[in-house]
Amino acid sequence: MSLLLQTGTGNEILRKISKPISEITKKTLKLIKEMEKTMDKEKGIGLAAPQVGINERLILVTIDNKKIVPMINPEIIEMSEENCIDEEGCLSLPGEFAPIIRAKEITVRYQTPKKQTLTVNLADFNARVVQHEVDHLNGVLFTDYLNLEDRIMQQLQSMKDNETVK
Repeated sequence: MSLLLQTGTGNEILRKISKPISEITKKTLKLIKEMEKTMDKEKGIGLAAPQVGINERLILVTIDNKKIVPMINPEIIEMSEENCIDEEGCLSLPGEFAPIIRAKEITVRYQTPKKQTLTVNLADFNARVVQHEVDHLNGVLFTDYLNLEDRIMQQLQSMKDNETVK
């Protein structure tokens, strides 16, 4: 069964700071499976538990465009000073895209579903996806990085795109 996506910049669930998962239970493992199905159905490359209405520190990310990696209680412990800019979108903000600056490389520590603690270094697209999803755990959406002028331009472009589709 796929889960219902939470959408909108004003959605209270998406704006809450998520709580750490104190124990990995059967319920946690079931949520991971359901989130995988939701990612597949929605053709997403990442998904955070708040996006499906659960304010817990759990994300699923696609690494190297093929493997879905569940990260429980992920914590970015290091970020490179070097940044890169690329367009981002979000399953919770359908149709919205904007260029966002992110750290080019990160180090993230997390627990696996088998209760192992791993620390991995990620770069480029993989690092971007993890940063985006960890932001969700902190109540941050990618559009929060845009200044007012950028947001207005984004909304105008979105309205123009919607008129083209009709």
